Amino acid sequence: MLMTKSTGNAYDVALENFDTAADAMGLDKDTREMIKYPERILMVTVPVRMDDGQIHRFEGYRVQHSQVRGPAKGGIRFHPQVTLDEVKALATWMTWKCAVVNIPFGGAKGGITCDPKHMSKGELERMTRRYTSAILPLIGPEQDIPAPDVYTNSQTMAWIMDTYSMTKGYPIPGVVTGKPISLGGSLGRNEATGRGVFYTIQCACEHLKIPLKGATVAVQGFGNAGSITAQLLHEAGAKVIAVSDSTGCIYNRNGLNIPELIHMKTLVGHVEGFPESEPLEPADLLALNCDILVPAALENTVHAENAATVRARIVAEAANGPLTPAADRILEAKGIFVIPDILCNAGGVTVSYFEWVQDEQHLFWEAQDIYDRLERVMKTAFRDVLKIHLDRNVSMRIAANILGIGRVAEAVQIRGIYP
Repeated sequence: MLMTKSTGNAYDVALENFDTAADAMGLDKDTREMIKYPERILMVTVPVRMDDGQIHRFEGYRVQHSQVRGPAKGGIRFHPQVTLDEVKALATWMTWKCAVVNIPFGGAKGGITCDPKHMSKGELERMTRRYTSAILPLIGPEQDIPAPDVYTNSQTMAWIMDTYSMTKGYPIPGVVTGKPISLGGSLGRNEATGRGVFYTIQCACEHLKIPLKGATVAVQGFGNAGSITAQLLHEAGAKVIAVSDSTGCIYNRNGLNIPELIHMKTLVGHVEGFPESEPLEPADLLALNCDILVPAALENTVHAENAATVRARIVAEAANGPLTPAADRILEAKGIFVIPDILCNAGGVTVSYFEWVQDEQHLFWEAQDIYDRLERVMKTAFRDVLKIHLDRNVSMRIAANILGIGRVAEAVQIRGIYP
């Protein structure tokens, strides 16, 4: 895999980011103790009968970081590099992310250490259902609502929803989001993360007075979030000059034809060999002279060793935790404007919230209504974070964490401690 994450510990990064923001806002020790660490951690063994008849044991996790402001919310990822610390970090970021966009959820995350690219559909289904059974006591529409993440999708959510519903004896579509439309999924959910990234890039360009039309863009990671972001930027007149995925990287200084690239990726599963492009080393994508860099792969891909090569004017974190704290400091010293992940990629959880509301109401909205609601939420959150950034003279990441942590801290202070 060409596009791998750094060996840095994502949970250490999450804790360091928390401490930096908590220090900046003068958060008291008692409140820190109550909101910094996960509330629940479940590790499960997931035995699966493989297609060859043998039993293979996988390790699975579900971490609930916070339920202070509402049910826990967060995706489930299937990836060979999934670790407990990674899941704890992602759950922590989800708490602040939900608070930044001011939706009534806390943070959670789940994962299974596996390689889904080398598993059949039947094996994936059996693994998903067994994992669902193992985490069943923790999930539910009022307590913890999973969603898709890396290498999981609407089909995965359908299996989880069905497994959960069968144990209860009646259909409960609100137990997951990111479901197929036919099972209570929401219009607009598939492109929600990328659309949210696009809205925050629009705001950043407006703030920095960079015309979006004609702006040059490099996208690291061409999965759901990266491809949708690239498509919307392309439609807005920006030039996407480079794209990478797990197989390779392509470049065209005059701009790639993004609709055709998405079509090819859908057909063959990779971007390598796209017509009217030339190969580029994946590491070189980060160093391209461009207006906007979109890291949309895995965490810790921009770190102390490569951050100095970044020359973009805006870095929009479509992935979770793509910049380490050391990289943050380097980019800030270079005057690069970073749209932090807990703001930038919060479109996915926002439309997940919309889906959950629709399921609970048994009343569904039109796609344009969802897009309009999402745009209002994302642009309001951007303005809230930007105001803290300017008023306090802190980085956008610290500003976003101050906003998110502050809202969670307020909730826990009002609720108090039981008993």
